Amino acid sequence: MTLQHFILPMVLALAAAAPAAALQAHQQPAQQPAMTNADLVKLVQAGVPESAIIASIHTSAPAFDLSADGLVALHKAGVTQDELEAAIAANSATHSAGATPAASAPTAPAAPATHIPTVALIVSGAPRPITLEKVQLAETKNKPTSMNSLASDTVLGQTMQVGVNATAWDVASHTGSYAGYTAVNGAGSVMSSMMGHRKPTVTYVWGIAGAASSNISPSTLPVFLVNVSDVPGVNPDDYAPAMLKLTPAQNSVRLLGATQGKEDARSSATADWQVYSNFLEDRVAIQTQKLASGQYKIVPTSPLLPGEYGVALRPISKSKQFSGADIMRGQGDGMIFNAAWSFQVPPDAKAE
Repeated sequence: MTLQHFILPMVLALAAAAPAAALQAHQQPAQQPAMTNADLVKLVQAGVPESAIIASIHTSAPAFDLSADGLVALHKAGVTQDELEAAIAANSATHSAGATPAASAPTAPAAPATHIPTVALIVSGAPRPITLEKVQLAETKNKPTSMNSLASDTVLGQTMQVGVNATAWDVASHTGSYAGYTAVNGAGSVMSSMMGHRKPTVTYVWGIAGAASSNISPSTLPVFLVNVSDVPGVNPDDYAPAMLKLTPAQNSVRLLGATQGKEDARSSATADWQVYSNFLEDRVAIQTQKLASGQYKIVPTSPLLPGEYGVALRPISKSKQFSGADIMRGQGDGMIFNAAWSFQVPPDAKAE
């Protein structure tokens, strides 16, 4: 009998018993079989259906390693996004239950305390999550007079390169892992060192790799849900979402924006850099509805023309100061300012 023939009936039986197991989970946690990363990989490699694996996760006592390394290993082993999210939810629910006194009334599992910001595009009334993209940072001696002038800068064409492990980045983005985000962001520095004779002030340019986004909006009036709450070391009320028109550059990079700063600003750990005070970007007028602290619903005020666009998070106060080191490492306020989600409005998008 093959491993698949042995495991599949067992998992399906667990799935059928899920409602009863869920009711008994609080009273009899010790009777639940533990599930580890190795168990999850074994089920995936045996070809067990995704729905059955998720049911098994929910009916087992989770003992998963969900560190950045653990998540990357699971992703490489073929564990799907939905299976990873089920494992994270199961771990979170267990930790919440363990911290709740026995006499307390049952409550819904608390949301993870540390995660990266999220954006979802509303399509046919349902939210479709968009992956947070790796924003690249380069510098040039040219002054930021316009986004088009920067797009034709040959220095940027030589220095703005992809510098991050794609698998690790995909896992961090899909699972909302703040630790995973900072790990891959710190490992993927793309700052240029090809400046030759530098001047005291240089232009820092933000961009997204690729000539076109894989996120397609079927409407010229796309609606987005933005969540920037519970990010470590960040006050969500310091930021609001923005929609930007991206500028294609000659090296298959879409530029987000640019600003000037001292040549050593990127290495300073002191929060004294007013990055956004004179920031150059092509803003799109939007209607913003604040749903809760750090949670928003946004939509353009007029139909968008075909092209490349992005959602970003910008400080409400233009005088807000940042640490250059935080921006380079993608941590704290630096991570929020670097966050971007691109989307494309095709020529056949409907005006809705």
